[in-house]
Amino acid sequence: MSRITASRKVVRLTVGSQPTTREDVLAVEEPLEIRVNGRSLAVTMRTPGNDYDLAAGFLVSEGVITRGEHFFTARYCAGATVDGENTYNVLDVSLAPGVTPPDPSLERSFLTTSSCGLCGKASIDAVRTKSAFPVLDDPLRVDAALLTTFPEALRAAQAVFEKTGGIHAAALFDGATGRMLVLREDVGRHNAVDKVIGWALKEDLLPLTGTVLMVSSRASFELAQKALMAGIPVLAAVSAPSSLAADFADEVGMTVVGFLRGDSMVIYAGAERIESDVRTQQSVSG
Repeated sequence: MSRITASRKVVRLTVGSQPTTREDVLAVEEPLEIRVNGRSLAVTMRTPGNDYDLAAGFLVSEGVITRGEHFFTARYCAGATVDGENTYNVLDVSLAPGVTPPDPSLERSFLTTSSCGLCGKASIDAVRTKSAFPVLDDPLRVDAALLTTFPEALRAAQAVFEKTGGIHAAALFDGATGRMLVLREDVGRHNAVDKVIGWALKEDLLPLTGTVLMVSSRASFELAQKALMAGIPVLAAVSAPSSLAADFADEVGMTVVGFLRGDSMVIYAGAERIESDVRTQQSVSG
């Protein structure tokens, strides 16, 4: 199996001090080609590990499957080798009999980088019409004090980040109890989310009503889109959302929380789901 981390000799330099040489640990980034029923669908740059979850979550995000039984089997292609060794970088997913394969229009003729996944007008229009799990009527209410504990819990569980300092994480929490259900790490924030959603699919937990998706990055439109496709009503991030993510959340009835740090947060959409002992005060200027 491919490595998750790699060692590299580096030079540490502090201005005014003598340079020092040491071994550093980096998060591995390698391509993964996802095939469905033997046909190539996409190539994404990811950190090896939990590849089955990644492929399953990607197929949920693209609206191809919605239940665990749809994901029949997956195997690494033995023909993908370097010097006779399996690279574990080509994964072929077999859908269950009767499941409609991906539309050919979904096939990606380009590389999906670890910094940016799949976006654009076609993707936005598609998700607005095909999501199987609407979140508008999800009755979840999250205690604000409980929500502020999620970033620390996420950080404490980031084993690869602890070694490298250079990898994203996504975790799924029970919105009522605060219990962490699963955490996944990856150099691509969208991959980390797909790994979480893929795990949930294989555990037959979709739709993920009553849950909070916590990410260690900003809350992009793409992450909001993926959350919707899995039926997650609350997306929380340690950084800011994009304007499109906030607008999209308003449209579909999702809650988006940004700058969740310490005892504070900024709620960009769906504020009614976040409960606090102190009544929200609104100031009106002009």
